[in-house]
Amino acid sequence: MRVVIAEDNVLLSSGLRLLLASEGFEVVTIVTDGPGLLTAVRTHRPDVAIVDVRLPPTFRDEGVRAAVQARRDHPGLPVLVLSQYVEQEYAGRLLADAGGGIGYLLKDRVSRVEEFTDALRRVAGGGTAMDRDVIAQLLAARGDPVDALTPREREVLSLMAEGHDNATIARRLVITDNAVHKHIGNVFHKLGLSVGDSGHRRVRAVLAYLRHHGGTAPAPAPTPTTARLSP
Repeated sequence: MRVVIAEDNVLLSSGLRLLLASEGFEVVTIVTDGPGLLTAVRTHRPDVAIVDVRLPPTFRDEGVRAAVQARRDHPGLPVLVLSQYVEQEYAGRLLADAGGGIGYLLKDRVSRVEEFTDALRRVAGGGTAMDRDVIAQLLAARGDPVDALTPREREVLSLMAEGHDNATIARRLVITDNAVHKHIGNVFHKLGLSVGDSGHRRVRAVLAYLRHHGGTAPAPAPTPTTARLSP
């Protein structure tokens, strides 16, 4: 699997290259800014791109903006955002792309190599891999269909967005498979999605909401389970 990395931290990008090589991935190039990412994708046509949110020259949102543009130029390009930050506007636009193949992980919360490589493979295969705290920040809003979800349904939606199957969700929440199936049906119904939709139904549950709101949502109030992000 061929990978492009957009990351300006030399130690991190070098570490990622070594880690991915040991897991059977091929890092075809490492770039340090947004234009470099666009050129690398156009030149190498990678199977997946790993992108930091904040890149030179301003270190604000160059990386995720470039990722959005790369997806426009190359529809379906799998992108895994790996960052310390949740950049809501452009991250929302990226996640609102119905093509799948999207991930957003927080660097400080990746605790195991296999979790990261599994997420990367899932994104490269057209699925999703999103940190629960990213979902919490992007989905929390006032006056929208998500307000109709119960706390348990929100938990199920967050785990769906991470790419987990029903059995894993049941195990994580210590409930039965039948209960998970019922909660998912309720989520689809409340978000206006048909339970008969084929394909990445869990992706659609998240992306349909984001598309409805133009891909953005204000951040929620802090909760005990929300990770601390650097300012």
